[in-house]
Amino acid sequence: MTADRLIYLPLGGAGEVGMNAYVYGYGPRGKERLILVDLGVTFPDMDGSPGVDLILPDIAWLEERRDRLEAVFVTHAHEDHVTALGQLWNRLKVPVHARNFTARIAQKKMMEGGQPVDPVKIAKPREPIEAGPFTVQFLPISHSLPEASALLIETPAGRVLHTGDFKIDLAPGVGEPFDEKLYSATGDLGIKALVCDSTNIFNAHPGRSESSLHEPLQRLFTEAPGLVVATTFASNVARLRSMAQAARAAGRSICLMGRAMHNMVRTATEAGLLHDFPPTVTPEEAGDIARESLMIIATGSQGERRAASAQLARGTYMGIDLQEGDTFLFSSMTIPGNERAVLRVVNDLSERGVDVVDATGGLYHVSGHANRPDLERMHDLVRPRMVIPMHGEHRHLRQHAKLAAARGFASAIAPNGTMLDLTGDAPVVAEYVETGRLYLDGTAIYGALDGVVRERIKLALNGHVMVSLLLDEDDQPMGEAWADCQGLAPKGPGRRPLSEIVEDELADVIERFDRKILRDDDRLSEALRRAVRTCCLDAIGKKPEVTVVVSRLAE
Repeated sequence: MTADRLIYLPLGGAGEVGMNAYVYGYGPRGKERLILVDLGVTFPDMDGSPGVDLILPDIAWLEERRDRLEAVFVTHAHEDHVTALGQLWNRLKVPVHARNFTARIAQKKMMEGGQPVDPVKIAKPREPIEAGPFTVQFLPISHSLPEASALLIETPAGRVLHTGDFKIDLAPGVGEPFDEKLYSATGDLGIKALVCDSTNIFNAHPGRSESSLHEPLQRLFTEAPGLVVATTFASNVARLRSMAQAARAAGRSICLMGRAMHNMVRTATEAGLLHDFPPTVTPEEAGDIARESLMIIATGSQGERRAASAQLARGTYMGIDLQEGDTFLFSSMTIPGNERAVLRVVNDLSERGVDVVDATGGLYHVSGHANRPDLERMHDLVRPRMVIPMHGEHRHLRQHAKLAAARGFASAIAPNGTMLDLTGDAPVVAEYVETGRLYLDGTAIYGALDGVVRERIKLALNGHVMVSLLLDEDDQPMGEAWADCQGLAPKGPGRRPLSEIVEDELADVIERFDRKILRDDDRLSEALRRAVRTCCLDAIGKKPEVTVVVSRLAE
């Protein structure tokens, strides 16, 4: 008889920041009943995924086993933990459990993706939820938005505490403060594995509270001479509240810009979590308010081109324009990979004479993730047998594992696709499964191996030439081949148009073809493609992608 085992398998979020998706399983090897924790996205960049809208975890492994999947549990409402539900739930079709605020956001994501909302079930904190061999409880934990939760996962092989994103904040403003007694009592139950946030493992200073921002924010907004614009993650409801209350105390009216800002504030208010958010004005009303008495809170802290911040930086947006002497605050950290996009916005603002203030020095931003001393505190409170680092790049996971081992905890590094067996007293790598990324591109979803993004990058790097050739009934060219060059230098040597240079080369090449080549579409297309690439390399030093269209007149 095959012994039952407890497994942990990250499909996203381990070895990266974002796209969180963690599988837990219990049962006989290869027949485990499964649950999924979180189903989020990460964001594309023009270098690695041009034109893509969102990047989703590849859940093919889980989809193949969905008859064994019991449920999805969502720890909190950040995009990288919940948004992929809207695109991928129909591949799983199981109940989704989340606390009230998170469930409301999850339902919005499901509706936006054309999915039903009924599968989203509202869970109460500390209330056990049965899911096959698992009993799961949502434990309140402090983060940068309301109702973030760790998950206490009870199994026949022992208890797992999955922290989700967290920090130790005793006065977060919005959401529950960190409850040391709760986590100490949880540790008293006996925790086999602490699966723990690793994002800020390299920060050696204790984390700071959200409440510490009010005074410096109010001082900045009071002393700024003109209009103030501030941006942060729309889902950072605590920061929205901090900035709005500081602006109000500085005598400024508040205007929200960006659909996500309005949605988050509305959802948090409807959930009864944001009862003291100051009144706001519309962009139309803002136009009638003196600049020194107005503050705009805008989307786009990561430099997204279509977000309100980038549009304000480029010109007039919704009737508001930025002028010399205005102030722009980035109350956020830049996610690795978004630096260029953020710098583009910063430089656009600078050209307008706007003074840019960022999170450097920590005056106007505190992280929602636990720094190293707070991680150590969580270790001490929970006292697990083993610590499994998650939510971080490989360097974060490795450093967290080293920290845990140095403090006497068994540990292992498990990047995406690494299945750990947690059944014994120490984690053991059980197997590796194939993981990857899916791309949401418009309304289509495709995988990395489909080659679409690779082809798009090749087009961006090399340009493209379309060649058209018409042949008669006797397989003879009817006129010269025609070339359309896109994304290439328009002129070559002697300032001649590149298309003319290519067409002349094609005329010479075609004249030398024998009937065997002219009769065979495949051989003809390949010969023309090679001729174009060689010609362009000689003329402008580039080897473009080439599409050849051969048309023949029917007899």
